[in-house]
Formats: sequence, C-alpha cells, structure tokens
Amino acid sequence: MNLLNRIFEKLNIIIGKILSFFMVLLIINVFYDVISRYFFDGGSIAFQELEWHIFGVIILFGMSYTLREEGHVRVDFLYNKFSPKTQSIINILGTLFFIIPLSLLIIYGSYDFVMDSYTTNEISEDPGGLTHRWIIKAMIPLSFIYLIITSFGYIIKNIISFKENKKIKEEVEV
Repeated sequence: MNLLNRIFEKLNIIIGKILSFFMVLLIINVFYDVISRYFFDGGSIAFQELEWHIFGVIILFGMSYTLREEGHVRVDFLYNKFSPKTQSIINILGTLFFIIPLSLLIIYGSYDFVMDSYTTNEISEDPGGLTHRWIIKAMIPLSFIYLIITSFGYIIKNIISFKENKKIKEEVEV
C-alpha cells in the first residue's frame, strides 16, 4: 500500500509542477496582453481568451493538487481537535461520500456539453478568438477524472495514517 501511495504522490507532484508551468505561461500571457494593449494600442482577442483558458486549467486540475496538500475547505477548528484516527476516518468518508460522487456527477453532466462543442466544431464568438473550444471544455471531465484518481490516493494515504495513528504528512519528494 505504501508503494501505491508513493505512486499517487509522485503523480500529484508532477501535475503540480505542470500547473506551476501553466501559471508562468499565464503570467507571461497577461504581461504581453497588458503591454500590447496599453503601450502599443494593440492586443489580441485570442490572447485574452487564452488567459481564461489557462486559468481554467489551473483551477480545474489544481483541485486535485489542493487535495494532496490538505488545502481543501473544511471546518478546521473542529477537525484539528480530533485524533489522527478520527481525522483519517473523516477524510476517507468525505472522499467516498462527497468528492467521488460529485466528481462522477460532473463527469456525467459535462459529457454532452463537451461532445456538443466537439461535433459542432465550436469556436469563439469573438472575431480573432480561439478555435477548438471543445479542448478547454474537455478539461472539465478530464480534471474530475483526475480528481477521482487523486481521491483514491488520498484514501490510501488516510488508511496508512489510520493504521499508524499519525497525522498525514508529506513523505514523497521528487
């Protein structure tokens, strides 16, 4: 089980590093857009749209990284008073009964949304905007599939924590 936990941890670390790269791309994109708009009276609709596309990818896939980092929302002033075993049980049950079902619901609900965009070859409504809008829309179900994968790793990490009666801590560094 420890090997499986390490695999999930390394995968999440890699995704986190990729998201960091996307954040740098977002900063460069915004910088370019601001400079071209305010200093050269230019700008590009495509670059403006690319900003929210990159931001969307960061947010969607960042959910999984946030789960790994224990940064998700919960009532910490209660949770922190519980024993490590109780915290592990809460994390496992919360993942099984909230994260995974919600993710499945979003995957199911977004499938037609993505397929409609793909089959109609949806493009931006703005002149000069981006084409292939289905790519960004496909990130919705893909990110929630990845969240489910990450959730299994989170459950494994909490089972290990429960057995060892320790708080969850970082064990894997790449």
